[in-house]
Amino acid sequence: MDWQISEDTVPSAPVTEADARSMAGRPPATGAWRDGDPAGGRSFAAFGALRTESGSVLPGFRLAYETWGELSPARDNAVLILHALTGDSHVSGPAGPGHPTSGWWDDLVGPGLAIDTDRFFVIAPNVLGGCQGSTGPASVHPDGEAWGARFPYLTIRDQVAAQVRLADALGIDRWAAVVGGSMGGMHALEWAVGQPERVERLAILSSPPINTADQIALNSVQIEAIEIDPRFAGGEYYDAAPGEGPHRGLALARRMALLNYRSPTELNQRFQRSWQSGVNPIGHGGRFAVESYLDFHGNKFTRRFDANSYIRLVEAMDSHDVGRDRGGVEEALSHVTARTLVLGIDSDRLFPVEGQHRIARSVPDTLDGQEAVVLHSDFGHDGFLIETEAVSHHLGRLLAA
Repeated sequence: MDWQISEDTVPSAPVTEADARSMAGRPPATGAWRDGDPAGGRSFAAFGALRTESGSVLPGFRLAYETWGELSPARDNAVLILHALTGDSHVSGPAGPGHPTSGWWDDLVGPGLAIDTDRFFVIAPNVLGGCQGSTGPASVHPDGEAWGARFPYLTIRDQVAAQVRLADALGIDRWAAVVGGSMGGMHALEWAVGQPERVERLAILSSPPINTADQIALNSVQIEAIEIDPRFAGGEYYDAAPGEGPHRGLALARRMALLNYRSPTELNQRFQRSWQSGVNPIGHGGRFAVESYLDFHGNKFTRRFDANSYIRLVEAMDSHDVGRDRGGVEEALSHVTARTLVLGIDSDRLFPVEGQHRIARSVPDTLDGQEAVVLHSDFGHDGFLIETEAVSHHLGRLLAA
């Protein structure tokens, strides 16, 4: 979980008047990309039926994806980048029609950068169940209405099964590297365990081997925040007018999540006890600056995401246990054959580094032995997006191996 778009993957800062003006106007019922919107750099691949682990069947689905670089004649230079909870396919490139912000990893993916698009063919899909071009709750059901709450429960493994179909369609039998952070790291682990012969190198960034009870608890209150918004209407809100959708519940869920994406050190140092304006918040109606910061980013989020999609993706994260039905975590990870980089952030309170160390101890071939690389950062979980110089260095080590 993280901001996952470039303008938000920066150190926290007080909300300015210009920031507040940018949120003028009522938010749409959904911030999902929908058919008829500009495609931007997206390509689309359509597939037939997918049976999920829960037994539900999607009669057909599509994945939106973007690419950079050129696939080699031998088809051996493809790199798969897998995004986090609220990310999308726009890893690199400018803002423009279809892409309101520039790429969320612009400093790492491109010519001459750590993931060098002069050398590698990079593919980044929007996850199944997402809301930025891939089939999800905001997509059209065969009956002509939005799927809404009828969209089936998905697991991380279901989503990887969809990605496998995309790789097959593109003629990529083996990835030069699979790279994922946060939820994307869960997908990357599933690739390496479930399809070991198809992954040459693996990068797991700020991601755990399982979603723990603590993490499931944090997710459950975010889902509840959305579902108790009266305008959620049981997930049937797509025809609502601007300002009449479940934006309050979705914004509250985002505010809750943010508290786990950033560290106490950063929030305390950036905001201290400062006021948002000259009005005293101690009994006089004013607000602390950190409160306005949370409100601003919660409200901003509702303009680019979908409430039903948020629920389905959080539920998918809760399903994550790489050792489920495989003899446990250690046994499952022992089957990974890829050369692996495991990286954590020392201030990450969402997915603490103990989880990354557990992965490193169990994967046979890591760059750094039985311990993960641990970056020092004041930025918490989002450090893997913000500490681009250090992350670039370690990804460079992996891709040179």
